[in-house]
Amino acid sequence: MQLEYHQVDAFSDRPFAGNPAIVYRLDHWLDDALMQQIAGEHNLAETAFVVKQPEHWHIRWFTPTTEVPLCGHATLATAYVLFNLYAVPGEVIAFNSLSGPLRVTRVGQRLELDFPAQRIEPDNALLDEVAAALGVSVEAVFVGPELLAVVADEATVRECQPNLASVATLPGMGVIITAPGQQHDFVSRYFAPSIGIDEDPVTGAIHCSLIPYWSQRLAKLEMRAFQASARGGELHCRLVGDRVKIAGDAVLVAKATLLLGDI
Repeated sequence: MQLEYHQVDAFSDRPFAGNPAIVYRLDHWLDDALMQQIAGEHNLAETAFVVKQPEHWHIRWFTPTTEVPLCGHATLATAYVLFNLYAVPGEVIAFNSLSGPLRVTRVGQRLELDFPAQRIEPDNALLDEVAAALGVSVEAVFVGPELLAVVADEATVRECQPNLASVATLPGMGVIITAPGQQHDFVSRYFAPSIGIDEDPVTGAIHCSLIPYWSQRLAKLEMRAFQASARGGELHCRLVGDRVKIAGDAVLVAKATLLLGDI
């Protein structure tokens, strides 16, 4: 069996920045264990698999070690591949996923994700433990699908050198560290070693929590965000009711064929 795949750098307008994702457009689902093996072989933060259904596309995302319920950059990458390489018509692609219905819309040169907002709750009982794992002073901790650690400034975010073994023991899928930005409304980084991602370069899904938090704190509905990893990436964010809109660029960097022999 041979499977075509594409590698896209999401939330970047140039190669070797943003967050790379592998995209497979399948005619039918593969065995779950095989998809996990393929994701492990690529060893990127996310590998996306997508299958056409009558009214939408069904999308699934795998880290090198597990399937996850939501992924932003790999959804952006998948929409880029469907629009530009498989000539899917129209301006909107509808996906179904473990997190329910998702949409990606062409907005000028960018693609805009339409994801569910995720509300978070304060839990400063974890403050000392999170601060110790991150190795920085933490002002507040919030709990959602990930832990959100708020720190004083962008320099603290950029200079953070977490103890990844300690981060992996914390509740949730990972830890977001965030602060007000100097040239952006807010900045962040994301560490998720418990699901096989020491640091994710640019993470659309964590902005489902970040956008409502910063919208309330800054009293703004539209914001520019930057994920300050080594690769880095810019996200254009909007809060619209109980949905978040996350727009970014994408660029194709590779296409190839996976050879699976007689599998």
